[in-house]
Amino acid sequence: MTSAMQCLQEKIGSTPDGSFGPNTAKAIAKHYELSPYRAAHLLGQASHESGGFKRTRENLNYSWSGLMKTWPTRFKTEEEAKKYHRQPSKIAGKVYLRKSLGNESVDDARNFIGRGFVQLTGRANYKAFATDMNVPEVLIDPNLVEGKYAFETALWFFNKNDLFTVADRGINENTITQITKRVNGGHHGLDDRIAQTNKIYRWLS
Repeated sequence: MTSAMQCLQEKIGSTPDGSFGPNTAKAIAKHYELSPYRAAHLLGQASHESGGFKRTRENLNYSWSGLMKTWPTRFKTEEEAKKYHRQPSKIAGKVYLRKSLGNESVDDARNFIGRGFVQLTGRANYKAFATDMNVPEVLIDPNLVEGKYAFETALWFFNKNDLFTVADRGINENTITQITKRVNGGHHGLDDRIAQTNKIYRWLS
């Protein structure tokens, strides 16, 4: 099965070996016309979010105790949580059936789970992504976001949130922290994001 990284490498004319390194980073920057600052910030964040460009689908295989820790307002008792123990599809139907995500049915909640190098979640985000990136097919087959369009989710997120303008301030801890807050909502994994961004910038400099 072709990985998301291999799909990207084929798109940019790099050797499709599925591994991310200096040659692929340089090819990405060239293909998408990204400055070293912009490419390093984008790739550093995407690498962290996707576990080194290997994870492109949200893992909802939670134990009942994990559910209570992650969504305490939705799973208030052990009895309730145990009904959803290790049932990803059923979990998605419960936790993502929210109008704020644009999901209007249980099927929406189950179909539009997190996918991509910087994960899209919810019908509303998939719809905006489909429109902005001119890929309407993802609304019919959301699985395309796991492979063919995994990298585009990161590009879209940075453009949508004007993060490339922030990236232009350079490669430094303050800028990486600001971008991390926008990507993550907090500072989770900041040390790794700083390390990844700096490493990739050295490759591109």
